[in-house]
Amino acid sequence: MARSTEGRIRAGMGGWTYEPWRKTFYPKGLTHARELEYASRQVTAIEINGTFYRTQKPESFAKWRDETPDDFEFALKAPRYATIRGVLAEAGPSIERFVESGLTELGPKLGPILWQFAPTKRYDPSDFEAFLKLLPAKIAGRKARHALEPRHESFLDAGFVALAKRYGCAIVFSDSDQYPSLGDVTADFVYARLMRSAASIESGYSAPALEAWAKVARTFARGSEPKEFPRVAKPGAKSEPRDVYVFFINGAKERAPAAARAFLSHLND
Repeated sequence: MARSTEGRIRAGMGGWTYEPWRKTFYPKGLTHARELEYASRQVTAIEINGTFYRTQKPESFAKWRDETPDDFEFALKAPRYATIRGVLAEAGPSIERFVESGLTELGPKLGPILWQFAPTKRYDPSDFEAFLKLLPAKIAGRKARHALEPRHESFLDAGFVALAKRYGCAIVFSDSDQYPSLGDVTADFVYARLMRSAASIESGYSAPALEAWAKVARTFARGSEPKEFPRVAKPGAKSEPRDVYVFFINGAKERAPAAARAFLSHLND
């Protein structure tokens, strides 16, 4: 069998429960109980933010698994109790509690875990490496994918990039003026959070902008790196194909589902 020359590109938004989407995205009359069922058939991945704020039950993960298509994936935002703290090295019990809360119920639909850090958290090499050592390499026998989203400019450091690469964690590319944007590739997948959707555009982003992002995603998926991306370290040589996750977050949130759908359509152009 021939090896694929391109990884899988997935796209979606954060969550599926948002009141304005009942006017801009969901069909009229659709019950709230069927929103995930509908949303998961319009996009190919969803980032769950509820896991950041509270511990979910195994029954919830199982329900989400059963309501979504076989090839769908969820990215899970790790709990704030693990990442919003002064000493990351002390997050072990919170990480363990999160991993054991029912993630395995998702089975193959468990995608990357997003570890988002406070905007005030500065890069401390020893503390951060101690934290990375706490992250599970596998969950239920499957390789775990970890995405790191620092939000302080001190992380614009080649040492941080090298550390993420050493532990096989992806650095989230945040398309935002508020937070640092690191385009360095450090894992076998890429995770991007796009935050510039505009309310005045029905699809959130203009067609040229979506086509540009589709081109970037395809470049990453083929194992290359787009030249225009900001980095703090030199780009590596062409690698094996990578999976790519693109989530439309914040900005004009009411446009996020439309942006994700339009982006997916541009991948086929």
